[in-house]
Amino acid sequence: MKFSELTWQSRVVQNLLGDPESRNFCRSVSGIFYSRVKPTPVKHPTLLAWSHSLAESLGIERPLQTESDQIFLLAGNDLNAEMQPHALRYGGHQFGNWAGQLGDGRAISLGELKSTQQGWQEYQLKGAGPTPYSRRADGRAVLRSSVREFLCSEAMFALGVPTTRALCLLGTGEGVLRDQFYDGNAKTEPGAIVARVAPSFLRFGNFEILAAAQEFDQLKLLLNFLVSEFIPELDVTDPDLPLLYLNWISQKTTRLVSQWMSFGFVHGVMNTDNMSAIGLSIDYGPYGWLENFDSKFTPNTTDSQGKRYCYGRQMEIAQWNLTRLAEALLPLISGENSEDKAIKILENASKLGAAAFENHFFKKCGLNSENSDSQKILQKLFVHLEATSLDFTLFFRGLSRLRTALESQSSSDLKPTFGNWIQTVSYKKMSETDITTWLEWFEYICAAWHEMKVNHQLSAAQMNTVNPTFVLRNYISQLAIQDAEQGNTATLNKILEASQTPFQENENTLPWMTKRPDWAENMPGCSALSCSS
Repeated sequence: MKFSELTWQSRVVQNLLGDPESRNFCRSVSGIFYSRVKPTPVKHPTLLAWSHSLAESLGIERPLQTESDQIFLLAGNDLNAEMQPHALRYGGHQFGNWAGQLGDGRAISLGELKSTQQGWQEYQLKGAGPTPYSRRADGRAVLRSSVREFLCSEAMFALGVPTTRALCLLGTGEGVLRDQFYDGNAKTEPGAIVARVAPSFLRFGNFEILAAAQEFDQLKLLLNFLVSEFIPELDVTDPDLPLLYLNWISQKTTRLVSQWMSFGFVHGVMNTDNMSAIGLSIDYGPYGWLENFDSKFTPNTTDSQGKRYCYGRQMEIAQWNLTRLAEALLPLISGENSEDKAIKILENASKLGAAAFENHFFKKCGLNSENSDSQKILQKLFVHLEATSLDFTLFFRGLSRLRTALESQSSSDLKPTFGNWIQTVSYKKMSETDITTWLEWFEYICAAWHEMKVNHQLSAAQMNTVNPTFVLRNYISQLAIQDAEQGNTATLNKILEASQTPFQENENTLPWMTKRPDWAENMPGCSALSCSS
């Protein structure tokens, strides 16, 4: 089916109160959930990349470059009569501080499209022009950040992580002025639009802004709307609905973050306005993936000093954000000891998150919680990984090969192989002491594997289902960006193809199964990124 032939609606517009002001200018608003606003047409929209996986599930045909009518609709240059474009109002805590009204400053939802497989899915354009929430910004997005969001959305989905998706990436044919590193060296960069798809783009901040403004009737209405439309397992008529939802989203969020961490993903900017109200990964800005294991790694230059959103603090920050959401919902919680009830839910979610994190790494190592030494093995593992600067992805994928070899060799026979291999996945020269320490750990985990009395090849195959060969390392995205900025999208589409089979060793993924190259260690866009986009 062509994009122009889809059926559209917007449950947000149909069920929630909108801004009576129709003019598009920056302003503070109150008492409403969204503002109607149309995308600002771009000069020359061009289709740069297309997610065949998502398009197939939505039943949408990829348009030809000659089908300008379809591409104009994809980019928001044209609208059909059923579309109801709007920008959401929300607030949020940014880097731990209340920032007040934020809202969709450059994201405009055209409405929801219906497909046989996916049902109703919201279609949102990021970089579609200014909205009432743009705070004096231009509402546009540059190609580099748009490439990163497009690729990461689809890569995360292929890993099995709950996430917003990206249908396509469009060039605008226009330049965008940006100061990439906030150092006074602004330059004009190619502009782009990412077409994002999700059941809903509501976030913690949509509740926070209503609570902060003491708009409690609207707060209750938003909760009822969210649950009735997107969380069918909860009963919207239950008087304890705020607590039920808090419990539901707390579990979803902590499980989500544990998944991020199991793959070495670092979101980079876990502000409350970047937390999904239905438990998805959302807003891919200055994210990164662990190269060498470093619990304090943050890909965000803005966070380089405080490291608030570093890899090792992500579960803690998720809990902090959930506490802010609980505070926003507190006016809706009836009965005595409402705060105590909310606190208990958050404490339980914290325990669940810790258990989920541990369970992910048990699976990555081919262990289980029943083995008495499993926790000790993990504790030693993290210490050794950090001390010896090992590549996170290559280490875990390689561990399964050694597990397979145990079918025909003893752990003692494999020690030299392990000792040689462990040095090849390190980013620094290892000392004899380091190697000895790793060999002791290897003996330790081999003993645990033997104690489990399971087929080593079968267990190794199971390990490979959670230890990917491919993750979207920053330097890989940067290669796609550099070529795309020169008008060549071949690398971008090659990387997209590799990202779709992240657990397989095939012709698409094998070229990327290497450590970060030396040239990328300190290169802008590879080592760290700013929030500029």
